[in-house]
Amino acid sequence: METQWNALIAWADVAVLRLAVAATVAIVLAWIAHRAAVLVLTRVTRGMPVAGTVVRFLRPAARWWLMFVALQLVWQGAPDTILAIDSIRHLNSVLLLACLSWMGIRAVAGVAQGVIDQYPLNVVDNLNARRIHTQARVLSRTVMVVIGLAGMALMLMTFPGARQFGTSLLASAGVVGLVVGMAAQPVFGNMIAGLQLALAQPIRLDDVLIVDGEWGRVESITGTYVVLAIWDQRRLIIPLRWFIENPFQNWTRTSSEIIGTVFLWTDYRIPMAPLRAECQRLCEASPEWDGRLCKLQVTEAGEHSMQLRLLATASDSGKAWDLRCFVREGLIAFIAREYPQYLPVTRAELRGELATPADMLPAMAPG
Repeated sequence: METQWNALIAWADVAVLRLAVAATVAIVLAWIAHRAAVLVLTRVTRGMPVAGTVVRFLRPAARWWLMFVALQLVWQGAPDTILAIDSIRHLNSVLLLACLSWMGIRAVAGVAQGVIDQYPLNVVDNLNARRIHTQARVLSRTVMVVIGLAGMALMLMTFPGARQFGTSLLASAGVVGLVVGMAAQPVFGNMIAGLQLALAQPIRLDDVLIVDGEWGRVESITGTYVVLAIWDQRRLIIPLRWFIENPFQNWTRTSSEIIGTVFLWTDYRIPMAPLRAECQRLCEASPEWDGRLCKLQVTEAGEHSMQLRLLATASDSGKAWDLRCFVREGLIAFIAREYPQYLPVTRAELRGELATPADMLPAMAPG
């Protein structure tokens, strides 16, 4: 009996050793096959930007997937008498499904990145590029979430306990479905809102938005929220559903060109012709002005002064802000230098007579 037991142990040791050697050979062959496939596919897709990006993104995941495929063939051919061989097979199957999900996610990310790379944002008119970037990022993230959930479900279904749990859930699908639906409403609501944003395109990457009085640019769009980069370097985080359910301003919906406004209050007697000439000169002197419009008008007549409005155009909102500041400073300096008596003043009666701005200038002087 002892002789037979020793023989069995010796056979088991030989079987484990052979299995280890076979697994090592399988890993080496998988690595060689991966290297060869990468070289061939890289050469084949050299003139195809999207396909080349997908190959580059798939390289790490494909290496592990090939390794686990080769190991699965080794484990399936191993004798059932080897200790814990069933657990090894099951673990390898789970890892194989995980790598397959990883490959699916990387493939989708590669397609999205390949499309994005063909539409750079650093051009003058990047409206179409921003549209493509937004659709590619939002749709790819949605598909990646679906692939990840499907992969996790497949991995869980390989465990008998998880299958029994799923069967019990199906048996009570009414109550459980209601509870799960209520709990997952924000998640699925944001996912559906993301699809709506990707297809309808009310906002895009790098769009200029006004949200709750805050001015900023769309920095990124994730699967659940939008990051708005505020002008003072703050970040406003907004759920995707908010853009579907609430109004907001989009200054770059169809074009980045915008009209800037400058308001001034002056005395009624200020001559408009020299002021209009100075406005035109200031606009032409500013590199931010795009040459489309520079117009000065009286838009309001108040009790003590009149309101002047200057309209000036720029190629984007950032340049429009700088143009407005430049023209406003120039007009104030021009009026103070050429027509200081026509700055807004408060009139009053002195000794029963109406005081004029000239009468009040000595009283307004410093000191």
